[in-house]
Amino acid sequence: MYKTTPDPRRRLAGMALAGLLLAANLPWLAACSDDAIAQGGPPGPPPVSVAPVAQRTVSDVETFSGRLEAAAFVELRPRISGIVERVHFKDGAMVKKGDLLFSVDARPFAAEVARAQSQLAAAKARAQLATAELARAQQLLADRAVSKQEFDQLSASTRTSEADLQAAEAALQVARLNLGYASVRAPIAGRASRANVTAGNLVSPEVVLTSIAGVARVHAYFEASEASFLRLQAAGKAQPDVRMGLANEEGLPHTGALDFIDNRLDPLTGAIRLRASFDNREGRFLPGMAVRLSLAISAPYAAMLVPDRAIGTDQTRKFVVVVGADGQAQFRPVQPGTAFGPMRAVTGDLKPGEHIVVDGLQRIIPGVPVTPQLLPVDEQGMPVFPPPAGRQG
Repeated sequence: MYKTTPDPRRRLAGMALAGLLLAANLPWLAACSDDAIAQGGPPGPPPVSVAPVAQRTVSDVETFSGRLEAAAFVELRPRISGIVERVHFKDGAMVKKGDLLFSVDARPFAAEVARAQSQLAAAKARAQLATAELARAQQLLADRAVSKQEFDQLSASTRTSEADLQAAEAALQVARLNLGYASVRAPIAGRASRANVTAGNLVSPEVVLTSIAGVARVHAYFEASEASFLRLQAAGKAQPDVRMGLANEEGLPHTGALDFIDNRLDPLTGAIRLRASFDNREGRFLPGMAVRLSLAISAPYAAMLVPDRAIGTDQTRKFVVVVGADGQAQFRPVQPGTAFGPMRAVTGDLKPGEHIVVDGLQRIIPGVPVTPQLLPVDEQGMPVFPPPAGRQG
């Protein structure tokens, strides 16, 4: 068996290769050493943003869709038949109660007044004559110069004359009314529609000349479910406030009052019709507008409020995370209730003032402490987040 002697040249080549590899890896080893020193050991607790649980006295609120209608609306019709002589308003104009809108030819009605006046004068003359004859007959009857039958006939004639006089007076009153109806005036103040007839047209009481919608107040009609109606009834408030917003408005800036509840529920839909009244002296609301409405349907109660973003979901359960003074995160199950803007009422094992996580739920690991960062809150209890670093200033 032969013993092989190592070749000195191969040994020198291997040593040279090892030296090159060591020189190439020295920067990487130095960098790893520097990172370890900079980190100073294992990472600290993850940071999370927390805010205190708010408590306020609130009432449960439901939202509805409604439609505006004028509180006062009139279809203007003439009370007489005749030819329209003139239209005295512009289409869509605001009118006051008593403003002249249409003129109907008044000449036939003026002639009727004159005829009724002449008939009244004749009736008065006959009544005076009958009264005088009755007075003379009364004296002659005492002297037995006239018979009882003649006296009774004169008494009946006097009463007939008085009735004719009253009829003539009534006819004159009707004729004067018809003459007044020749001037068609606005029965309410509001905004007029367009004139449906123009001068020269023959009109009758069946013709709608125009319509007027009152603008001082508007009514918002909407429908509520039977459950909502029962809760509203149990609250016991006579005229609860109703908030309203138009399609182009943020939130519900207008306040009115519930002033009407229908006397029955619709058996097909199970809903009941309600109405809220709103001031419209500025003329901002038009009948027919679609609106959003909110109505408090419960008595006031003390509620704990948390931001919606603080509520997490675990399969079918809802929870919030409470951070104690020791930095330990505790999962608390809650039952979400009514939303009040960005805040939501909750019930559960929660106390006002406890700090809950509002940002960073994904960083929480059961059993691992966190670093809470307390955020300021606004007047509603909503946490105020600092602006992003790029938008400060």
